[in-house]
Amino acid sequence: MSARTLTLIALSLTLGLGAAWMANNWLSARLNASPDDNLQNVVVATLEIPFGQMVEAQQVTVVRMPKDTVPDDSFEAADQVVGKIATFSMLRGDIVRGARLAEHLGGSTLASLIAADKRAITVRVDDVVGVGGFLLPGNRVDVLATKRVGNNNESESKTILEDLRVLAVDQTASTDKTQPVVVRAVTLEMTPEEAEVLVNAMSEGKLQLALRNPLDNQKKPAEQLAVVEQPAPVAEPVKQVVRRRIGSGGGGVTIIRGTEVKVAKVQI
Repeated sequence: MSARTLTLIALSLTLGLGAAWMANNWLSARLNASPDDNLQNVVVATLEIPFGQMVEAQQVTVVRMPKDTVPDDSFEAADQVVGKIATFSMLRGDIVRGARLAEHLGGSTLASLIAADKRAITVRVDDVVGVGGFLLPGNRVDVLATKRVGNNNESESKTILEDLRVLAVDQTASTDKTQPVVVRAVTLEMTPEEAEVLVNAMSEGKLQLALRNPLDNQKKPAEQLAVVEQPAPVAEPVKQVVRRRIGSGGGGVTIIRGTEVKVAKVQI
């Protein structure tokens, strides 16, 4: 065997060993690589989750997203959201956020939908008050009260409450949002103070619900809504005080009308 052949064999072995070493290092680096620090796990909806429905495992999944695009109240694992109640409707692909969920602590799902500082009040309605059947859970409404004024059968209407959230219609907290549904009762979410105003209005006259645009969140100041009209003060009749003064040649009468004082002479 010539020296040239031995040199080529040695060179081939060296190159082969070098290639194997580089491939081993590359594979080890890939297997031991740490996850990208710019990404994190995020729970998203795989199906539409209606308002008032309990989140199920098949409705969510976990994806990886850049950290700067993830909301602060997002979740990293599916088991963190399964069993909670959706307080807002979520579409497929939406990030599941804590602000859109409520804990289910037992009882009806309706109780879980009520904010901690609010109450649920049910109002009996007909097809007119129920906005022709298009009043559905998740909508927001104003409440108008109508009552008779005076003895001439006249009536007046006034907006007493604004921007209340509809929690349920009849006994349903989740309804098809494309078809009208005639209902007999509507459950509204409000503060305890607003509940007192509503109950008083129900005892005094009729109620009407007005459907609001979901983008309209403007409200009048509270003092301009349920204003109790005070009766106009009745002017007291002017008292007339008569004082008689008797003298030697005649008499005088002092007449007082309000702040006016007049002395009239009379003959005795």
